[in-house]
Amino acid sequence: MTRIYFVRHCKPDGKIKDDRNRPLTEEGLEDSIKVAEILKDKQIDVFISSPYRRSYDSIKKAAESYGKSIQTDERLHERKAGKDGNNHEMFKKRWADFSFAEEDGESIGAVQERNIEALNEILEKYDGKNIVIGTHGTALSSIINYYDKSFNGESFMKIIDFMPWILKMEFDGKKFLCKEDIFHIQKEYKE
Repeated sequence: MTRIYFVRHCKPDGKIKDDRNRPLTEEGLEDSIKVAEILKDKQIDVFISSPYRRSYDSIKKAAESYGKSIQTDERLHERKAGKDGNNHEMFKKRWADFSFAEEDGESIGAVQERNIEALNEILEKYDGKNIVIGTHGTALSSIINYYDKSFNGESFMKIIDFMPWILKMEFDGKKFLCKEDIFHIQKEYKE
């Protein structure tokens, strides 16, 4: 059995507009220590992350505690937000139609496709291992939806304030078996 601990990043500094290099807040950095504490007894074999700084930094302390490096995979990055893309109305539109994307933005369908492609490769390469993946709210939600269609726009709005969020998913080969909410801290999402 392969266990993947998806870690939706800790609280980022929303004042920094560079999505790729947005750091964690001081509070987020403190919460990354809690992430490391939760993962310390999970016998993690591999750490992989979105290339975005907030996701990488959210699992960095955990990787250090295991003496392991973090691999990055470009396909695991967050949905590209286009013009006027980060508001609740746009969230609803995208979840209602997986092909919809605002101007210069990316659809949830496109996010799901590249994340599942990366995940399938990870499952094949690290079969039977315990893996941590540093991720994002929409990216992780699109993965959950791929395996569990009951996870929808309403479900996404319930987890939007979970920073960090650790979700364990178990697989037999590439076959999804189950998921379990391991840990989360509620922080207010700022548009």
